[in-house]
Parts: sequence; structure tokens; C-alpha cells
Amino acid sequence: MHRVKVKSLTSRYKKILSYILKATIVIFAFWFVYKKLSSNENLKEFQNLLEQIPKQEIVLVMGLVFLLMLFNWGLEAVKWKRLIARVESITLWRSIESVFCGLTWAVFTPNRLGEYGGRVFFLSPKRRIIGVVAMAVGNIGQMVLTNVFGAIALSIFIYRFVPLDYRLYYALLVLSAMFCVFFIVFYFNIKWLNGILLSIRFTRKYKKFYSILARYSKRELLQILLFCLARYIVFSSQYFILFFWLIPEINHLDILMMVSILFFVQSTLPSLDLFDIGVRSVTAAYFFSFVTSHEVAVIACTASIWLINIIIPAILGSYFVFKLNFFGSIQRN
Repeated sequence: MHRVKVKSLTSRYKKILSYILKATIVIFAFWFVYKKLSSNENLKEFQNLLEQIPKQEIVLVMGLVFLLMLFNWGLEAVKWKRLIARVESITLWRSIESVFCGLTWAVFTPNRLGEYGGRVFFLSPKRRIIGVVAMAVGNIGQMVLTNVFGAIALSIFIYRFVPLDYRLYYALLVLSAMFCVFFIVFYFNIKWLNGILLSIRFTRKYKKFYSILARYSKRELLQILLFCLARYIVFSSQYFILFFWLIPEINHLDILMMVSILFFVQSTLPSLDLFDIGVRSVTAAYFFSFVTSHEVAVIACTASIWLINIIIPAILGSYFVFKLNFFGSIQRN
């Protein structure tokens, strides 16, 4: 009887602590969002630009960009479901919940590290660490495309706008090609990482957590990479739509080139999602200055994409935070 009572009290304390943790995460996320939105001059500039455009046109364009955001994270949910299939079977809706919950965690953690926690807490406790490794595989796939397209776009940019001796430029092209090949080969041989970790005595004892790296076949990795490519096309399209809409004189290919460079530079810098807008704006303003003088429109476009792709999903994901159970499996509906 005494044990039952102690167990009941422990369960009650865990439930209380769980609610406190959930509330803290949501409050913290909303506080960060409020502070950043209330002081963001770029969004105010975007609002000023929109005042000169018919409302019907604004609704149509921004509605399309918003729908692409939902499609983007929907693709990520399908990709996450595929990645985690070797660890635990989850429904597509559960995958969507975990993706949006992760976005809420991501806004106040460096380099989106909280996104891992937000997702894997939707898995059974014993499979959460393995889930982190599985999620890393998907992120590596996205990073491969960002780096490959970014390196190609940067090479074109240097050829067009940076005066270099032709020998130095050819050397740069060779390095760029080697850079791209390295990432592609590494991704399709992700099992090598498993072998490296097994060869290290300290990490060998944790092999049950990262052994999943050796289970992905090249066919599965290709499927995951195709999902990553679809996502890359979707969020590139969002930028393309807004830039072409507000600065129609920019060449179509120039927009795609600059957007690829923007993604590439952004991925190489440590950042916090909520403060990432500063990095995005400065990077976009610099590179787009070579093809347009409309700096305000460039920064405004970048800020609006940040709002739609990061902030709105983080707010939506706050609802799913309350469905977590930190000390057991997820709460069912």
C-alpha cells in the first residue's frame, strides 16, 4: 500500500513538473516572438510597401506564400515520418504535430537545436536518442543541397561580379566542385560515420543509439534527398514570388542565384532563429545590391519570409507543446 501511495505521489509530481515545463517553453517562445516582432523595423518597412499595393493583390500573393509554408513543413513531416520509420512507426498527423512542436522549441535555441527535442519527445522514451540521430540524417540531406546549390551560385556570382585572375577563378571552380562532390559522397555513404564512431573506444559503448546510420540504404537516402530537394524548391519559390512581385525588374535567374547564396551563407553562420532575421537581412541586402538598388524592398521581403516561415509555424506549434509528456510516451487524443 505504501509503495502504491509513493508511486501515485511521484506520478502526480511528474505531471505537475511536466505542465510547468510545457508552460515555460510556450511562455518563453511567445516572449521571444513578441520582443522581436515589436522591435522589427524591417516588417514595418514591408507594411509601408504594401500600403501602395491593392489589397486583393496582397491577399493573393501573401496567401500563396503562406500556403507554400504549410506545404514546406508538410513535406518535412512526410520526410520525418520516413526517417523515423526504422525507429518507430508514427502516423502522418503525429509527424506533423512533432514538426510544428519542434519549430516552437527552435525559435529560442541556438542553431535550432531545440527542434530536435521538440520532435523526439513525440517518440517513446527509449527511442528518443535514436530519433535525434535519424533527424540528423535528414538535416544533413538538407545541408548537402544548400551547400551544393550555394557553391554553384557563389561561383557564378564571383565570375560575374568579382574581378579575379582566370587562373585563380579556375582553381576556385575546382575547389567548389570538390566541395560539392565531398558532400554528395558523404551523404550517400552516411554509414561511414557509423564506422568512424565504432572505431573510437569512447563512443563505441553508445553504438545502439547511432547504429541506425548503417541501416539506411542508398535508395532510402535518395528518397530522403528528393524530399529535401522538394523543400528547397518550395522555400526558394517563396523568395522568388516576393522578389519578383515587389522588384519585377530583377532578372529571374539573378533572384534564384542570390537566394541560393543567401541560404548558403545563412547555413554557415551560428544563429538563433529569432535573431536570425538580422543575419538574413544583412546578407540579402549585400548580395542583392549587385542586381538592384531597392534595398528596402529586399530587406522587407526577407523579413516577411522570416515571419511566415519561422514565427507563424512557431506560434502554431505552441499548441502541440501541451500534448507532450516528458516522463513517458506522448499524450494521446
